[in-house]
Amino acid sequence: MAVELCLLLLLVCGSTVSEVQPLHKPPPGTLDFGFVPAKTYETNAYHEPGPIGILFRLVHSFLYLVQPNSFPQDLIKKLTQQKFGNVQGDYQKPENVVLTLQAIYYEIGFIVSAALGLLFVLLLPLVGLCFCMCRCCDNCGGEMHQRQKKNADCRRGCFATFLFVASLIISIGVLCAYAANQHLTSQVRGAKNLVHSNFKDLRIFLNDTPGQIDYLVSQYNTTKNKALSDLNNVGPLLGSRVQERFAKEVRPALDAALTMAGAIRETKEALENVSVSVEVLQEGTERLHSNLTDVKIHLSNTLSDSACSAAQAASTCNIIRNSLNQLNINANFSGLPGVSEQLAKVNDILKIDLSSLVQKGYAAFNDTPDLVLNQTRNILSDIKNLLDLIGSNITSFTQMLPVQKVLVDLTIYLTQSEAYVQDYFPLVEQYDFYRWLGCLILCCMVILILVFYYLGLLCGTCGYDKHASPTTRGCISNTGGNFLMAGVGFSFLFSWVLMITVVITFVTGGNVEKLVCEPFEDRTLFKVLDTPYLLNRHWRNYLSAIVLKNPDINLTFEEVYSDCKENKGIYTTLHLENLFNINEFLNISMYTEDVSLKIEHINVNLSNIVLLDEIGKRNLLDFSSSGIDGINFAAYLTEINKSVTKVDLLSFANDLEARADQLPKGALENALKGHANSIRMIHNQQVVPLEQAMKYVKARSTLNQSIRLLQRTSSEFMVKVRNVISAVDAAQFLISNDASLVIIQETKKYMDMIIGYFEQYVEWVKESITMEVAACKPIANVIDTAVDIFLCSYVIDSVNTFWFGMGGCSIFLIPAIICAVKLSKYYRRMDTEDVYDDVETIPMKNMENGNNGYHKEHLYGIHNPVMTSSVEQW
Repeated sequence: MAVELCLLLLLVCGSTVSEVQPLHKPPPGTLDFGFVPAKTYETNAYHEPGPIGILFRLVHSFLYLVQPNSFPQDLIKKLTQQKFGNVQGDYQKPENVVLTLQAIYYEIGFIVSAALGLLFVLLLPLVGLCFCMCRCCDNCGGEMHQRQKKNADCRRGCFATFLFVASLIISIGVLCAYAANQHLTSQVRGAKNLVHSNFKDLRIFLNDTPGQIDYLVSQYNTTKNKALSDLNNVGPLLGSRVQERFAKEVRPALDAALTMAGAIRETKEALENVSVSVEVLQEGTERLHSNLTDVKIHLSNTLSDSACSAAQAASTCNIIRNSLNQLNINANFSGLPGVSEQLAKVNDILKIDLSSLVQKGYAAFNDTPDLVLNQTRNILSDIKNLLDLIGSNITSFTQMLPVQKVLVDLTIYLTQSEAYVQDYFPLVEQYDFYRWLGCLILCCMVILILVFYYLGLLCGTCGYDKHASPTTRGCISNTGGNFLMAGVGFSFLFSWVLMITVVITFVTGGNVEKLVCEPFEDRTLFKVLDTPYLLNRHWRNYLSAIVLKNPDINLTFEEVYSDCKENKGIYTTLHLENLFNINEFLNISMYTEDVSLKIEHINVNLSNIVLLDEIGKRNLLDFSSSGIDGINFAAYLTEINKSVTKVDLLSFANDLEARADQLPKGALENALKGHANSIRMIHNQQVVPLEQAMKYVKARSTLNQSIRLLQRTSSEFMVKVRNVISAVDAAQFLISNDASLVIIQETKKYMDMIIGYFEQYVEWVKESITMEVAACKPIANVIDTAVDIFLCSYVIDSVNTFWFGMGGCSIFLIPAIICAVKLSKYYRRMDTEDVYDDVETIPMKNMENGNNGYHKEHLYGIHNPVMTSSVEQW
């Protein structure tokens, strides 16, 4: 009950938040809750037997030969559920008979092996008794006479070899048994540290759990601080989101208005450039026109001279007179229409700073975050107080739980259990010493037999003289034979004791290995324990009935063991959610609903935002009607593209001089050449500067660019202005009419983001409780230590290896006895031997002496130093 109460409290404390179903899953900022503090468990529930593991695997293979059948789940279930009564008829029921036959079939390997062992136990002492009595009657090799045979040496060598091989096998068997005996003792002595390690892990399991629970509770502050941070930044967060929703319409409209303000300034600059450039060009062309006019008058006066009336000069003068019209300017900038009227209107428009008005619209729109912050101060204060209330409720609730009292009780119980184990462990070691001593005595019995056999082989082999007759064999050889017979005697005395031990340990250890260890390793044993109504006919699930007080909950031994093996939390492992409903104690969904309602009450008024007032719009309309589109751009471009003069003055001067050379020498010729030089001077001093001087070149270029700019933009002004005003009006309409809907939508997203932090906390707590809080690895370690390591690896593997070695010794004692009895005949000194008259004849039958062909040494006066007594005959 104490354990159950502890697990219950782990659930209560570890789940200090309710399992709120998320209303919406926006992608909130990921919170870092850190790692739940946990210490590393010390116990390593794994045992590596070392070199003796080879023997263990060999024994497992032998057991598979004896019992190749798989684990009988159905049979064990039926046998467990079957109620055998005291009435004799219950055992004779057909279903019970079938179960009995199935059990016998499964155990047939053990039954046959045990039967053979019992037969060995019964027959070998009886055979030994009969053999002893037979030898006492000078039969069964008891007669101290050896017949001479030609293959005696071969038979002796074969018997010695077979006995040596049998002794060697017995030696290996006794070494295996001794190693298993020592391994079991050493492991039992070392199990104290393993038990201490498990108790230490259980103590860590209890001591760390409150700290883990406190850590889960303390991480609520991380959630709260993040929520408070976002609430304090409601302007940048919520206001910026609202602003971004409107920015798709507002920013392009304001950008277009700001662009129009720039276009007005550019138009003014273009008009000013046109006015200045025209004045510069007019000044240059007027002076040139005046000089050309003077030259033309002077030429005309010269051509009016009487010298031109002469026949030789008349045609030349007429030609020159006809070309005087070419001496005139070509580009007349004085006739271009002025732009002063349009420039004056634009200057009047620029008296109103449209850019400043647009910037005011920008500033009003960019103040949305501050506007949201100022209008939500009271609501945010209420939400902060609510978050503090949630934290205080969590803290006060956890403090009300008697966690420490239960943990203290469990720690006391664990300490008492550990003290109990420590007190009784010396008793276990004492009993293990008795067991070790008993097994050592059994090993010494076999070793004693082996000593006699090895000494017999050593003495017999070393002391044997093939030239000596059976009656004259040496003392060493005779001693070897006696050792062999002593080994035979002890074999008969000890073999049944060895075999009884082998049968008992074989049946016990083999069945435990097959019915407990192997099914535990592949977890088949848990499936049997999880059979409904197996351990209690009234409970469908035994474990859930014990832990959860509800046998209908599907809580299985296999599931619990597997989860603990994976170091999952005790909450998930034991399905403790069926014991405790957290919402009844702390329902954070109620608080999240309050937070949602508080946030939903946020009402931001954006009606004060004015993107562009009526003055700005009027200013744009005035600009569109400034008359720029009425400028005669074609006239300007035409004059700009004309050359400065109608004719190249330099060419005209050269031509004039050439025609002057055609006239007779005189004043007319000289006068025309003087005019040609004047024209050249005008070309160099006025035309060339007008074409190349930076002042005039820049004026023409500026005029050209400005006129083309005005021509290009003037046609679009009206459309652009209308579009800008329409865009601004549409954006203003959106802010004025759709702001409430946008604010509601963005407030919902903002609320979901805040609630999302709590949902993250809930999910993190769930995951932590599932995998990290009160991780039940020590429970699985205790089970593994008790069953897999101590019972199976330490005890059963050692016991099985012991009976495997002893069983081999016991079985090979039979051929060893036979070979030793046969071989001793060739080593011991005989009382009589066969007598041959000729080595190539058959033995003589001397009926006179009544010895049936035997040769008795005392009849011939041959001294026999060995007394032929019944004791010696044995």
